[in-house]
Amino acid sequence: MSNALKQYLNFCQDRVEKALETRLPNEKILPQKLHKAMRYCVLDGGKRMRPMLTYATANTLGINPDAVDGIACAVEFIHVYSLIHDDLPAMDDDDLRRGKPTCHVAFDEATAILTGDALQALAFEVLAHDATISASAESRLLMITTLAKASGSQGMVGGQAIDLESVGTQLNLPELENMHIHKTGALIRASVTMATLAKNNIEPAIATRLDHYAKCIGLSFQVKDDILDEESDTVTLGKTQGKDKENAKPTYPALLGMAGAKQKAQELHEKAIDNLAVFGSEADLLRDLSLYIIQRDH
Repeated sequence: MSNALKQYLNFCQDRVEKALETRLPNEKILPQKLHKAMRYCVLDGGKRMRPMLTYATANTLGINPDAVDGIACAVEFIHVYSLIHDDLPAMDDDDLRRGKPTCHVAFDEATAILTGDALQALAFEVLAHDATISASAESRLLMITTLAKASGSQGMVGGQAIDLESVGTQLNLPELENMHIHKTGALIRASVTMATLAKNNIEPAIATRLDHYAKCIGLSFQVKDDILDEESDTVTLGKTQGKDKENAKPTYPALLGMAGAKQKAQELHEKAIDNLAVFGSEADLLRDLSLYIIQRDH
């Protein structure tokens, strides 16, 4: 990781942590248990990759980070809600997330379901009403639509449904990519797209380039996750290592072999970089992020 990216990662993590904290309900407000669970799951954990992409895209386009704090929070709320539900006994049945007990373990299963529901609703409330989002009403509506599509049956939730249906089966490469374009990639693309919507009069060609970049890194992120699930360890990952293999889930290493999966991640990184060719040094953070995604250890 470059020094510039390391500093920016720390900047984004600190910034979004404070922004998330101010937008979450205080745990002293009724219902206290639910609000405590929301704060437990959201705060003090995770790479904050999606908010970081939002901030880095804004930086590339010359947008002040103040104008995208609400967007960064909304996408992280959706991401955390998905993790809470993903870890439930009815889904992946995991008891460790971000290095601490999952929501249904720390609280109970019903509270975990409600916590995910509440965070999903809060994400759209932020996009609709957050005063820091300096965008027109039309752009704000497009942001809401973008996040809704990325989160629903044609996005993340649809990808998770395909994932559950695919347990114990052998998908071909197009089928595996389609699953992850929805399950993982959709929300990553939304993180970038919503930042472009905060830019007044952005050129459509520029927005398209950034979207293609986001599509590539969305896939490379999942490829690397699959690799880490086999090569890393539970302490480093902050979640149970080897869970996908244990659950007989289709993965890139299972389909392509480990060497083939690593080559696939590199190819996706190169395609992502190609889509940034229209930018100068203002897109270096996005370039560094793409490289970081395929080189990270957790």
